[in-house]
Formats: sequence, C-alpha cells, structure tokens
Amino acid sequence: MFEKNKIDYKNAGVNIDAGNDFVSAIKPLAKQTARLGTESAIGSFAGIFDLKALNYKDPLLVSGTDGVGTKLKIAQAVDKHGTIGQDLVAMCVNDILCLGAEPLFFLDYLATGKLEPQQAYDIVAGIASACKKVNCALLGGETAEMPGMYKSGEYDVAGFAVGIVERDQLLPQTNQIKAGDCIVGIASSGLHSNGFSLLRKLIDTYNVDLSAKPPFESDYATFADLLLEPTKLYVQAVLPLCKQQLIKGAAHITGGGITENLPRALPDGLAISINYSSWQPVPLFKWIQETANIDNGEMRRTFNMGIGMALIVDVQHKAAVMNHLHTQGEHAYEIGTVIAQ
Repeated sequence: MFEKNKIDYKNAGVNIDAGNDFVSAIKPLAKQTARLGTESAIGSFAGIFDLKALNYKDPLLVSGTDGVGTKLKIAQAVDKHGTIGQDLVAMCVNDILCLGAEPLFFLDYLATGKLEPQQAYDIVAGIASACKKVNCALLGGETAEMPGMYKSGEYDVAGFAVGIVERDQLLPQTNQIKAGDCIVGIASSGLHSNGFSLLRKLIDTYNVDLSAKPPFESDYATFADLLLEPTKLYVQAVLPLCKQQLIKGAAHITGGGITENLPRALPDGLAISINYSSWQPVPLFKWIQETANIDNGEMRRTFNMGIGMALIVDVQHKAAVMNHLHTQGEHAYEIGTVIAQ
C-alpha cells in the first residue's frame, strides 16, 4: 500500500483563512463609505439599501457595470495598484451619471490566482476612496481566488453601480434636444481606462521603459505614473447640473471616443459637429498618434482625446453650465454643436 498525500483546499491554492483575514481588513474601508440608506455591512450574503430613506417622489433605478480592461497590465507590471479602484468606480458611476442618476451603492468583484493581501487591500482601498468621493456606499463585493486561471500577481476587477433619478429628470431629454444646442466637453485626466491594448502594443514594440520619464515633456516621474492616472469622477461636478435640469444629455467618453458615444444621447434625425481644435489634448495623445502612425479618425474612435464627459446644453444655459464647471475645478470647453442629420 502506498501512502496517500493529503490534498486540501490550501494545497490546491485557495487559502480560506487568508480570505477571511482580508474581509476583516477591508470592513473599515467599506464602513467609511456609508451614506443615507445604507443598511448592511461587508460580510453578509448580500447588501441592503433602504430607498425609502431618500424621499424621492417618482424614482427610477439606474445601474451600470464595467471593468478596467488592460490598464490592469500596466499596474501589474509596475506593482502599483492604488489607483485601479477609482478607475473601476468611475467607469460605472460616470455611465449612470449620463442618465442623470445619483450613485447610491457599488459592489465589486476581484478575481486573482492567489490572494496577495497588500495588493488586494490597495485595490479595495482605492474603490472605497472613490465611492466616498461620490457619496456612494461600498455595499459589498466578492473576492475569488482561482489558481490556474490567473498567473501569480495577475488579477481582474469588475463592478457595478446602482443609482437613482427622478423620472422627470431622466437623461437624455430627447424631446428637448434640438439642432443648435451646444456641446460642452469636460477635460479627461488622460487615457482614463480605454485604448490600453493599442498603447501596450506600442510599449512592447518599441521597448518603452515604464519606469523612466515619459518619452515627451511631462511632470510625471515615470511613464507608468502618467498612464495610471485614474479615470476622473464627474459626479460631483455634473450631478448638480442634472438636478437643476441645466443639461439635456450627457455622454461618458470611453471606447469609441466622442464620435461613437455622444450620438447615443441624441434622438433620431440629429447628429453632432465637433471642433477638435477647440481644446488642446495632453502630449500623450500626440505621442501615441505619431508613434503608432495612425490617422485622426482611428485616434478619435479609440481614445477620449482629452474629453472625458460631454454635455448637451441649451445655448441659453451655456454660460451657467460653464461657470459651474469652472467653479468645480473642471476644465470645460464648448467643443461642438448639435446639427440636423
């Protein structure tokens, strides 16, 4: 008779004790994001939110889900994970903001080959920090340890946000949008979370050193620091405009760029005319275009080109909208017009 080796879950690559310790470590982070309506804490089977506490009159729930994409490969390459959480939250709450929704709660999903406590803590700390900035409760989440699915140090994250909006404030207000309305663009903080597959191809092809200064004039210490600049959260600046009904529509500029995202907020029969010279993108975009040798059309369909959120505004409200955005510290530009198709 041969002696059988003991094979338990830990030997198989899943450490339940480490997972429990991680949940205990992040509970204080989630608690800091509590807001009116929060009813449960991290560790339950599901999260609870009390809508009645908000005193909305005729509410609609709005939900959005997303991930961070291959930007994660940059974070993993340089072992810096503190900004990824904001990318994840922003990709979701910026989307539901386009319907005029106030974010209420967020849940995340972190999948990894082996739970690395500090790495995972940094990711969730970033999620919690971003949630707190937009008054959105981190209501729960899931951490999955899947050996064999991901290599050592690799992970993926996804999440979803749920928001609320009064029925009569739901965007876009398609029955009010008309030719002649102006388009206000709010500056991005860089690439946000789109176009990284093309960018990484450039980095690999030309052996660009992520730990060196960017290959163009920049205040960032390393190229990686610039690329990991997190997706901007637009809720604080734009939600008051939604509630005051000063905007008719909004578009989060992600994959597809302005040319494919903004038309999603328009009714049939209308189109957009964008003046791409009305703002100056950061040097990163010029470097990508010249290094990749791609035309303007391809750039504009792949990257945000320096505009992270676009608003459709009646001309009579343009000054008020622009002034509000500037007081919020945002760089805003009149970038185009709604036109008849």
